[in-house]
Amino acid sequence: RHLQATATPDLPGDPPMTEATFHRSDPAVQLPGMLLRDHWFNLPLDHHGHRPGRIEVFAREVIAPSAKADTPWLVFLQGGPGCESPRPPASASWLPRALQEYRVLLLDQRGTGRSSRLDTRAIEALGSPAAQAEYLTHFRADAIVADCELIRHQLLDGARWSVLGQSFGGFCATHYLSAAPAGLREVFITGGLPPLTGHADDVYRRTYALVRAKNERYYERYPQDVDRVRRIVRHLAEHDVRMPDGARLTARRFLQL
Repeated sequence: RHLQATATPDLPGDPPMTEATFHRSDPAVQLPGMLLRDHWFNLPLDHHGHRPGRIEVFAREVIAPSAKADTPWLVFLQGGPGCESPRPPASASWLPRALQEYRVLLLDQRGTGRSSRLDTRAIEALGSPAAQAEYLTHFRADAIVADCELIRHQLLDGARWSVLGQSFGGFCATHYLSAAPAGLREVFITGGLPPLTGHADDVYRRTYALVRAKNERYYERYPQDVDRVRRIVRHLAEHDVRMPDGARLTARRFLQL
């Protein structure tokens, strides 16, 4: 019953949330070794209030069947950026261990998964590159952390929670430590720790040279692929090829493989 303590009794298929509802959740579903409950939060696109609009952010609560009402929360911040949170029980090998001590919240960060999507078609519809870039500023780590704080106050009534940040999620976790440390009980970081003094551009410059060298070695080993890749690039430049999710496969995207 404690799963229902902060939830509203809405069911799948209910009308979309409005600003007044802010939060809705589904009834709990039991899987072997865990209970799942899905949550949706209606949040501002721009936490600074300069741009109107709201988005939906999805999160899945996971607890052990034996968990108590006061089991502390652990919110998982996925890597990427652009990746949805794991979908138990098929992924997240760390989850059974975490459930021994925590009530876990698997957050689909804004723009990913079942949250309001941010994909190629949505970005292209914004028009100019400047308009696209401005819109993307609302999907950075600072906005993800602001989402977490609104969600924390909604679910925990202001109590502190723990954070586990993986890869890009670790970058979000370090920003969380700077921007809203009062909301944190503890932070775990796996593989995502930003530098204290260096700049990301320095890393990218080294990466460009490394990628070029690896491409040269590849084509030395498979020279027949030179013409094949060129033909694929020409085809993608001249035709509208779509991927399974509906996004366009451009020549530039193909060359990023």
